[in-house]
Amino acid sequence: MSTGVKLPAASARLARSAALSDDVSRLKYVSGAREEALRKLGIECVEDLLLHVPRRYLDFTRAYSIEQAPLGEVCTVVATVDRVTEKRPRPRMVVTEVSLVDQTGVLQVAFFKQPWISQQLSRGDRLAVMGKVEFSYGFKQMASPHFEKLDAASVSGTVLPVHPVRDGISHAWMRRIVSGALEQVADFCDPLPARLRAMRGLMSLSRSYRSLHFPVAMPQRELARKRLSYEEVYYLQLALRLRGNAGLLGVRPFKHRVGSHVDALIKHLPFTLSEEQQLAVDQILEDMTSGASVMNRLLLGDVGTGKTAVASVALASVADSSSQACVMAPTGVLAQQYAVKCGPLLEQAEISWALLTGSTTQEERARILDGLRSGSIDVLFGTHAVLGEDVSFKLLSLVVIDEQHRFGVGQRNALRSKGPGADLLVMTATPIPRTLALSVYGDLDTSIIRHRPVEGAGVATKVLDEANRDIAFGAIRDALEQGRQAYVICPLVAEKEGDSELEDVPALERDDDGRVVAPPLHSVEKDIEALRITYRGKRVEALHGRMSSKEKDRIISEFRAGEIDILVSTTVVEVGVDVPNATVMLIENGERFGLATLHQLRGRVGRGKLSGSCYVMCALRRKRGRRSPAIDRLEALESTTDGFALAEMDLRLRHEGEILGLRQHGGVSLRFVDLDDDADLIEWAHADAIETLRYAPSLDSVGTLPIRHRVIDRYGDIFKEVSGG
Repeated sequence: MSTGVKLPAASARLARSAALSDDVSRLKYVSGAREEALRKLGIECVEDLLLHVPRRYLDFTRAYSIEQAPLGEVCTVVATVDRVTEKRPRPRMVVTEVSLVDQTGVLQVAFFKQPWISQQLSRGDRLAVMGKVEFSYGFKQMASPHFEKLDAASVSGTVLPVHPVRDGISHAWMRRIVSGALEQVADFCDPLPARLRAMRGLMSLSRSYRSLHFPVAMPQRELARKRLSYEEVYYLQLALRLRGNAGLLGVRPFKHRVGSHVDALIKHLPFTLSEEQQLAVDQILEDMTSGASVMNRLLLGDVGTGKTAVASVALASVADSSSQACVMAPTGVLAQQYAVKCGPLLEQAEISWALLTGSTTQEERARILDGLRSGSIDVLFGTHAVLGEDVSFKLLSLVVIDEQHRFGVGQRNALRSKGPGADLLVMTATPIPRTLALSVYGDLDTSIIRHRPVEGAGVATKVLDEANRDIAFGAIRDALEQGRQAYVICPLVAEKEGDSELEDVPALERDDDGRVVAPPLHSVEKDIEALRITYRGKRVEALHGRMSSKEKDRIISEFRAGEIDILVSTTVVEVGVDVPNATVMLIENGERFGLATLHQLRGRVGRGKLSGSCYVMCALRRKRGRRSPAIDRLEALESTTDGFALAEMDLRLRHEGEILGLRQHGGVSLRFVDLDDDADLIEWAHADAIETLRYAPSLDSVGTLPIRHRVIDRYGDIFKEVSGG
C-alpha cells in the first residue's frame, strides 16, 4: 500500500560516486584484448584505473627544438624520424639508431637491446623523446630516452601522460580510456569534508584525479599528488588507530599511581636519567596515571640508549598500584637479558618478578602461574610462552612488548586481553625516521631517545672486499690473543636456503646487461667448519633460529661466560645479546642486509669499556660512473654511528616498503606519499586522524561514514578487526 510519501531520487553526484566501483568492462573503449590487458595490470574497477598513475609525462610546455636542447640536461624534444638503422657491435648486443630532424638540426638517438623499436618507427613519424642530451661526434645525442609516437591529437594538450601498459593496450588507448572514465564520473562526492580540505589546501578528489592524468602544467600534477598523498596517510592513520583501539571502546582505563617503588627504583639506577630518558619517563607516567584513556605508546631508541631503564620505571609504577605487568620479548635470549638486567634492580625496589620461557621447567612454571594468579608476582618477563591459555593474572595493568615489529598484531592483542584496559608500551631498538614511525606505528604515541646516557667505547666500521678479507681475520686473531671474543655473522643457516629466509632484504642489483647480481651467500653451517680450521685451538660455536630455546640459551650463556671464543650466527644476535668482552664482528654478505639490520648487528660490540671493530664484507664492486645502492648503504654505515641518521639515509636509498616494519601491517605500501619529502603532510594526517576519532571514535557518525567506507576499502586487512570483517 502506498504511503503517499515521495522519496527523492539519488542525486547525480551520488550516482557518479557509486560509479567509481563499477567494473572496468563498463567503460567506453574497454572490451576484448583491452579489458584483458587492464585486468593483467590489476585494474578491476573504475577507481583502480584512476589510480593507475602515469609513470612519466612528456611536457610540451618545456619542449625544445634540437638546436635549443641544453647539453647535460634531461629535456623533451619533438622531431621527425629521418632514418632508422640497426647495428650489432657484438653478439647479443643490438643497437637501434634513430636520426631525428627538425628545422634546426639533427639529434641522434640510440636504443640498446630493444630490436622491436626498428619495427615500430618509420621515416616521417613524429616523435617526442625525453632524456639527457649529450654531444659527441659532431651531433647532439640521447641514449635510451623515453619516447612517444605522436599524432595531431597527442600534442593538442600541453602535458602528455605516459601510463604503464602491456600487450593488448597502447599508450594512446590508455589515455582514451582514462579520459572516458574521468568524463563518466566527472565531479563526484568527496569523502573528505570541505573544511578539512580548505584547512590543508587540498584539491577535491575528482579534480586531483583529472590533474594527475591530464595536468595543464606539471605544478598541477604535484598538487594532485599532494591531495592523494595526504588522504593515503590519513586513511592509514585512521585504520591503525582504530585497530589499536580495538576492544578498548567502553573499557575503563586503569589509573596507576607513582609512589615509593618508583622512587626506590630511580634511586637504585646505576646512572642518572638523561634529559631524553626523563622526558620519556614523564610522558609514560603521565599516560599511566591520567586515567583518561588507555596508554598506547611506542618507546623508540637506538642501541644503548637506556630504554630498559625507562621501562623499569613504568614497571615500578605497577607495583605502586598493586597490580601486575608483563614484558614480552621475541626470544628467550632477550627475555633472559631482561631478567639479568632488570631483576636485581626490581628486587632493590622490593618488586617481585619471574621469568617464563619455553625452556622453563614444569615445576617452575606451575609456581609462576600460581604467583600470577595470587598476585604475589608483580612483573613477568617472558617470550611467546606468556600467551598460553593457562597464563592468567590477578590484575594485569601494563603490557610491555620489546622489538614490537617481531610480533603480529594478534599476539599483541592476545596479551592485552589478559588484562582488559591494560596500558601498552612497545619498544624497538630499530631507529626509524619520525615520518615512517607515524606511518607504521600510527596507532601509538611516540617517545624517542636519540642519545646514549652513558657512551661506550664505541665501534669502528670498515667495509672490505674479498681481497682484503685477511684484515678482518687478522683483527679476530689479535682479539682472541688478548682474551677477547668475536662474532661472525652469516645471512643463512644452510647453503640450500634462498634469500627468502632473510629479513630486511634490499632489492638485488643488476649489471649493465640487466642481469641480477647475486653473489653466493655465506651460511653458518659451511663457514663454521672453515673457521674452526683457521682458528684451530679456539672454540667456535654456532647460534641460529633453528636451534631449540634450551640450546640457544646454553650457547649464549657459555659465550657470555667467555667459554666460546667465536660465535658464528645469523641475525638472531641482532637484539638482546650483550657480551662486553666481544670486541670484533665480521659480517658476511653485507650487501644483502639493510642499514637497520647492519646497525643493530654492529651494536653488539663496543658496548662497554672496550672499543669494538666491525668488518663488513661486500662482494660488489663500485663501477666508475655508476652508483651502487648497496655500496652507498655500506659507505653510509662507515660514515656514522647515529642510528637515526642512518635511518634517514635508508629511507632515501630505499622505498619505505622495503624497510623493516611495513611487512607487519598486512603488506601496506604507500603509493603516493614520499616519506622523505612529505613530513608536513604526514604530521597533518596524524593530527587530523586523532581529531576525527575524537569526534567520531568509530567513524560511524553521518559526517564520517564516507571516510569509514574509504578506510575499509583502502586498508581492509588492518581495519577488519574493528569493522567486523
